[in-house]
Amino acid sequence: MVIGSRDLRLAVLMLLLGAAALSGACASSGAVAVPRPFPTPGGATPPAAPMPGTPHAPGGHADGYAISTAALALKGTPYRNGGTDPHGFDCSGFTQYVFAEYGIELPREVRDQFRVGKNVKPRNVEPGDLLFFSTVAPGASHVAIAIGGDQFVHAPSSTGVVRVERLSTTYWSRRFIGARRVN
Repeated sequence: MVIGSRDLRLAVLMLLLGAAALSGACASSGAVAVPRPFPTPGGATPPAAPMPGTPHAPGGHADGYAISTAALALKGTPYRNGGTDPHGFDCSGFTQYVFAEYGIELPREVRDQFRVGKNVKPRNVEPGDLLFFSTVAPGASHVAIAIGGDQFVHAPSSTGVVRVERLSTTYWSRRFIGARRVN
């Protein structure tokens, strides 16, 4: 059987539509679909082991580098819709978990996390700051943690794992809506 290029394109389109229908967005955003394309550089890595007890900072304050280091220790953890622990995270469950390790309480939902702390101008973003994006709905619908320079760590989608990305990529820079400092 010979498959023509039109048939091949149709098969690929059907496969992509099926995969998109099975994926979810950050559950806490109230959104129902993951935007496409959600970048997947380097492919998936195996899940990270649960992080051993991170020392809590007295008074709910932590150094931004400590927060970003704790976030990076979870790299490779699978995305799980509604997930809030190292068995799987959605975006705001990830940020809530990392900050809780330092005694800093964050609300569960992205839009509520966008209201806490102090507004940070893009040029003043530091490790440990929360970065917000409008991905699947108007307003804040995705959250990540800045780790320094142009990079951030986040739990991106149902087909991904906690990973590092660059804010300057076209996908993320076009969707960036603000940063907040809560530590």
